[in-house]
Amino acid sequence: MVEQRFLTLTDVGEILNISPSQTRALVRSGELKAIQIGGRNQWRVEKSMLEAYISERYAMTEEAIRAEQAERADVS
Repeated sequence: MVEQRFLTLTDVGEILNISPSQTRALVRSGELKAIQIGGRNQWRVEKSMLEAYISERYAMTEEAIRAEQAERADVS
């Protein structure tokens, strides 16, 4: 069996546990890279792009936590 390279927006939403509208918003904003195929507005997300997005979100979250901790330390 061939491993799928691309995911549908439904698949992505299920993986991230978000709604279809949130998934579409991520793609349309360019935050999550995707390609549009066919003539019926069908989107596909490459698995590697989803993994990169998840890694970026972890890094952003870590940075935000550090900034918050530094801010609290400055206030003390």
